[in-house]
Amino acid sequence: MSTIAFIGLGNMGGGMAANLAKAGHIVRAFDLSDDAIKRAVGAGCIAAKSTLDALDGAEVVITMLPAGQHVRSIYLGDDGIIANATDGTLLIDSSTIDIDSARVVIEAAQAKGLAMVDAPVSGGVAAAAAGTLTFMVGGTKSAFAKAQDYLEQMGKNIFHAGAAGNGQAAKVCNNMLLGITMIGTCEAFALAEKLGLDAQTFYDISSTASGQSWSMTTYCPAPGPVPSAPSNRDYAAGFTAAMMLKDMRLAQQAAAAAKAATPLGAQAEALYALMESAGKDDLDFSGIMKLIDGSL
Repeated sequence: MSTIAFIGLGNMGGGMAANLAKAGHIVRAFDLSDDAIKRAVGAGCIAAKSTLDALDGAEVVITMLPAGQHVRSIYLGDDGIIANATDGTLLIDSSTIDIDSARVVIEAAQAKGLAMVDAPVSGGVAAAAAGTLTFMVGGTKSAFAKAQDYLEQMGKNIFHAGAAGNGQAAKVCNNMLLGITMIGTCEAFALAEKLGLDAQTFYDISSTASGQSWSMTTYCPAPGPVPSAPSNRDYAAGFTAAMMLKDMRLAQQAAAAAKAATPLGAQAEALYALMESAGKDDLDFSGIMKLIDGSL
């Protein structure tokens, strides 16, 4: 077993760190929130007083942070992880951030001879707790091979997406598609209701026809047809609209840099921004149903 520094113990990171501790690793956990650290200790981790304290004796460093600026700040510079990690330390960043930041940080790690991957996740809070996340990993084949065992202790599906930053590329493309299909699914249910079709009847038909999607059959935005969906808990968040908007904005940033046309992605971003401006972005992202049907 390994000594792991885990930095960032939010809704996702807390569950991930707990699963590593459960697997028998020594997990030195740090977060700016004392409550998050207490929860991690309750799950078997060891409290660290700072990032550098967490690094003490670590063979692996895993970070789960809000944005690219935080990742750059914690990894780069004289007080950063890269400058203070010992030779042979494996670095894994599971934050969802802009592709450029991921590539800059990994390049800096490689310049010091450290193996590093970007490994953003999909699956939400429940999957983080259950250890069934999907990891999309960017980096060299050798770095991926070093990271794979640790990722498998936190997730169910581990994919090597290619070179550094490609994990982030896969994540933003996937979530752009998810945001678009969720909005389309909401529109279809709203239209069906106005045309006299109840949600269950429409679901029974469309879920077995060409309109079927994950947004319909696993995460149905209309209350009723899928009991486990957030729509049946007044859209209590598993993955908030704010988090979806963050990913939509990252996708549009990447599209602009690549000169790729993504008109539906741009429209989806604008609709999720309306939830933000209405102060409802703490709802689950499927709560955009309330915006579509006029009940927001």
